[in-house]
Amino acid sequence: MNPVTLIEHKRDGGELSAEQIEFFVRGLVDGRIADYQTAAMLMAIYLRGLNRRETVDFTLAMAQSGDTLDLHDVADFVIDKHSSGGVGDKTTLVVQPMVAACGVPVGKMSGRGLGITGGTLDKMESISGWSPELTMAQFKKQLREIGIVLAGQSADLAPADGILYSLRDVTATVGSIPLIAASIMSKKLAGGADGIVLDVKYGSGAFMKTRDAAQELADTMVAIGTDAGRTTVAILSDMNQPLGHAIGNALELKEAITVLNGSQEPADFWLHCLEIAANMLVVAGAAADLDSAKTLAQAAIASGDALAKFKLMVAAQGGDTAQIDDPARLPQAAIERPLIAPKSGKITSIDTGAIGMAAVELGAGRKAKGEKIDHAVGFILRVKIGDEVAEGEEIGVIFGEALDKIESAENALQSAIFDH
Repeated sequence: MNPVTLIEHKRDGGELSAEQIEFFVRGLVDGRIADYQTAAMLMAIYLRGLNRRETVDFTLAMAQSGDTLDLHDVADFVIDKHSSGGVGDKTTLVVQPMVAACGVPVGKMSGRGLGITGGTLDKMESISGWSPELTMAQFKKQLREIGIVLAGQSADLAPADGILYSLRDVTATVGSIPLIAASIMSKKLAGGADGIVLDVKYGSGAFMKTRDAAQELADTMVAIGTDAGRTTVAILSDMNQPLGHAIGNALELKEAITVLNGSQEPADFWLHCLEIAANMLVVAGAAADLDSAKTLAQAAIASGDALAKFKLMVAAQGGDTAQIDDPARLPQAAIERPLIAPKSGKITSIDTGAIGMAAVELGAGRKAKGEKIDHAVGFILRVKIGDEVAEGEEIGVIFGEALDKIESAENALQSAIFDH
């Protein structure tokens, strides 16, 4: 096959066969197809799209482009979750131990933050000594022994995705729903998941700005999972305001620990965790319906079993569990500044993306891969859409290390909440 012919065929609206897709994906991994040809194919796909069969074949080819993980020697059914990312989204930190405490092994690979999306691994690395770097043998051993593991994404799983992702970022082809869906699902399929729960976010703080766009992405990913023989469900969630109150790595970890200790506040965060956990339990066959699954999940929190599972995972991966028992031992920022409402009124909307970017500028996130982050900095924002506030009222706290960055964050937050 000739890659130029395949590019022309898709450019002109043609349908690619499974064999053509496999040839192209294998070629870009082994270097037979140049980056400029891959970029041309990405643009052709961006403009012409992929149908359902093409999207599934493309995803499977990506999943099979490197190692694939089989966990059935550890568990009969492996459940995984994926969030499309959001501001203040620390859901995995509560949901994973909650589900594991209900007897469902949860072996999860997560990523780091880039842009306004905080990374689960970054939050966990607020704990002294904790490491996500596990070999596959260590991953399986921990999953077998304690039923919970949280690791970094292996470079050997779906390597085609890494190549395509970096090219999409610099060729203005990130926004293709088939490419987004294939990127997410290829890693889930390669990671050995039998069941997948997808948390697809929409709104001002999400990549998908509208509910309709999020629904299209969710439908595409569910179709991929279903056609690949995986039990797959998707939940749409609103990211038009931050999830919970905490934004920033150690701050979000503290909020998650509070919920694992039995708090049902912040209410939006707790209810979201309960919904995701319940869906995971139903997909895994641990509960017959969502109501009974929620009862199971709540019992795991009330008994302390979920917190115990979390501490087992922290300890197994080298972390200091004393910081879980006493979150005040987690990284602390040098300066705390109250965030004051500049005027009275009802909060009608929030520019959540601007809040996420303010956190990045403060040092809580990274603008490029590999940048160092500050685990201590961030915000506590206590207001939600619909709240009435009075001028001069304290509506949050900014945690930072430098006054100029704190002042810049203060202006950005007030504008995101009051001036747009």
